[in-house]
Amino acid sequence: MARLKDIGQLDRGRSRHRPRYAEHLYGGPYPFIQTGDIKAANGRITAFTQTYSEAGLAQSRLWPANTLCITIAANIAETAILTFPACFPDSVIGFIADESRCDVHFVEFMFRQLKQRIQLEASGSVQDNINLATFDRLYFPLPPLPEQREIAHILAAFDDKIDLNRRMNAALEATARALFQSWFVDFDPVRAKAEGRAPEGMDAATAALFPDSFEDSALGPIPSGWRVAPLSEHIEAVRGLSYKGSGLTDAAGGLPMHNLNSVYEGGGYKYEGMKYYSGEYQERHLAKAGDLIVTNTEQGHDLLLIGYPALIPTRYPIGLFSHHLYRVRPLAYSPITLPYVYFLLKTNYFHDIVSGYANGTTVNMLHVNGLQRPLIVIPPAAVLARFDDLVLPMLQKQESSHSENERLAKTRDAMLPHLISGELRVTRE
Repeated sequence: MARLKDIGQLDRGRSRHRPRYAEHLYGGPYPFIQTGDIKAANGRITAFTQTYSEAGLAQSRLWPANTLCITIAANIAETAILTFPACFPDSVIGFIADESRCDVHFVEFMFRQLKQRIQLEASGSVQDNINLATFDRLYFPLPPLPEQREIAHILAAFDDKIDLNRRMNAALEATARALFQSWFVDFDPVRAKAEGRAPEGMDAATAALFPDSFEDSALGPIPSGWRVAPLSEHIEAVRGLSYKGSGLTDAAGGLPMHNLNSVYEGGGYKYEGMKYYSGEYQERHLAKAGDLIVTNTEQGHDLLLIGYPALIPTRYPIGLFSHHLYRVRPLAYSPITLPYVYFLLKTNYFHDIVSGYANGTTVNMLHVNGLQRPLIVIPPAAVLARFDDLVLPMLQKQESSHSENERLAKTRDAMLPHLISGELRVTRE
């Protein structure tokens, strides 16, 4: 049995200020990792959203690559290994392994197994937290180093595939958003044809769907023959069910309830934490696979969700949606499609327009006007159909990759305790 401090260096991160109080500490070349980055990392920190300046580094510490990060506040006992040098705050503990005694990847997998036990140590009136003393009391089995490496190798194969799927999904998302931006915001195919050039990366049949000139509109120059209209002329936005919390359960005893926790900041469907509802509802509160849901309420001050969209995945053929969401469907006569509206709402400029209709005293709420009054460009049905032909397979692939990742994670997590306990032994040939 061993403790972390027996097999390496263990210390808290350092950061004496928050961004809103010391902006001069941020925006430099040094990655600054936060608890949310660790929770989302799947064991390996390969990306970051915040950086420190020289002044930020001076009041912190630059931890080396292969440091194991363990969260001790907010998201308790989440773990991930740095793949590059980085700083992190005192809500994270850093562990630098003694490579003669342990494999840091094995230790990270071990802490996934210990996560629930560590969380039981959490305490605090404002938010749960633990401290360095928690790890003084935490002993865990430590097999011989070659066996540690073998276990880490086996389990890392699952993480490698999960990470590959995530990166592929990110690439698909970037491709679809870039296509929307090019066709419907920058009007690149029309500009190219107006200049006598063939649209880049586009076959002749698709290029023929676009005009070769612009005309004036209430939104400025738009492709000739396209129209401008308020969203209300093309979509129906319905607010969801105001439900009783007593009707919600983690078990599948009722209908799936899509709510604020179903949408990522920035848009996209979040699968984790689905709740089911067994109370009363009306038919207008039903949502089916492929429906578009849009958040109408903020979630705290750190996660501003208002106006972000998600498409309900096929795993939920029928369900309910809460009063914190609008369900958006195109009107029967409209050429507008849900993928078009989905990617429109994910553009920064249009999200700013929609969220500008939010108001409230204690909690911001998005009035339905935000999904009715804004003017949008209405492309011809043939252009929209071609866009759907290109992006729907990307959306379907993203969903199937996510389902595969869930299966991989379930298999990995089932193997983990058996490998660590020695019940299951696998050797490389």
